Amino acid sequence: MRFGVVVFPGTWSDCDFHYVIGEVLQQPVKYVWHRDRNLAEFDCIVLPGGFSYGDYLRAGAIAGRSPVVEALPEFVARGGVVLGSCNGFQILCEAGLLPGALMRNEC
Repeated sequence: MRFGVVVFPGTWSDCDFHYVIGEVLQQPVKYVWHRDRNLAEFDCIVLPGGFSYGDYLRAGAIAGRSPVVEALPEFVARGGVVLGSCNGFQILCEAGLLPGALMRNEC
């Protein structure tokens, strides 16, 4: 399986995912810049955790409209797999690629 780990401004676990996939799992992996749209060389795209674009509007709101995320529906339609961890999951929700909405928990 060929992995792509997306790098957004502000994410921090992209390096961790890249290390684990490449060194521990011994799978081919490359970084994918948030402005890239061509995902044809990958079987799985990883959206890592962190604070993409500083989460200035709300978690994942800006990243959810980035070129790489806009390319995900076509990627999935051709059989690609997407993993969203932490902020990556929030990005998938903000982009409308997962059902539901993010809400704050009552403390």
